[in-house]
Amino acid sequence: MAVLSDERLVVALVRGVHGLRGDVRIEILTDNPELRYAPGAVLHREGSDEPLTVAWSSPIADGPGWRVRFEEIRARAEAETLKGVYLEAVVGPEAEPVRGSYFWHEVIGTAVSGVDGTALGTVRDVYRSGGAEVFVVAGSDYGEFDVPAVRDFVRVLAPRRGEIVVDAEALDLRPPKERRTDPERPRAPRRVSRKRKAPPGPIGAAEPAPDPAPELDGGSTA
Repeated sequence: MAVLSDERLVVALVRGVHGLRGDVRIEILTDNPELRYAPGAVLHREGSDEPLTVAWSSPIADGPGWRVRFEEIRARAEAETLKGVYLEAVVGPEAEPVRGSYFWHEVIGTAVSGVDGTALGTVRDVYRSGGAEVFVVAGSDYGEFDVPAVRDFVRVLAPRRGEIVVDAEALDLRPPKERRTDPERPRAPRRVSRKRKAPPGPIGAAEPAPDPAPELDGGSTA
């Protein structure tokens, strides 16, 4: 499952540094490492426009990943600044993501429902956190909530057919409060405002004198 920043593909994660010449060990995050890591290919730190031009690359023989050397990185100290950094490749507007991957603009506006079919809202925004995309969902009684785009929470990711299904229980989403709509249920009596009276005296005390009759316009009462 992959959600891609518009016009850029995340293709690698720098896991470590190898040797004194600035080589780095990267985790493969692309289906085409031979193309993305080929000498002459240009990568970028995530969110940066500064180029990292591949000078040399090779798959690691005794383990996963590749070793890559960039023309702009000449020493180990410089390579250390890349540890933990995602690397992106710029793609043209005509590029098609691999199957199961989608651009952010394709996800935004997609309806989101629970596994039981309950409508939970639509994706209003996407942002990146901790190496994964997060969907901001809103527009229902559940309010606004975040959905990390990982399999633990997203069961179906099909924005091109207008469908995202999430596990509401795994997200700890609480259903809206039930509203009582029974027309036969008696209503609570309305509170009627009353003039404030003096507090009653002790038990057995004489009743207070009644209020005098109000005067009428033009004279006193007979």
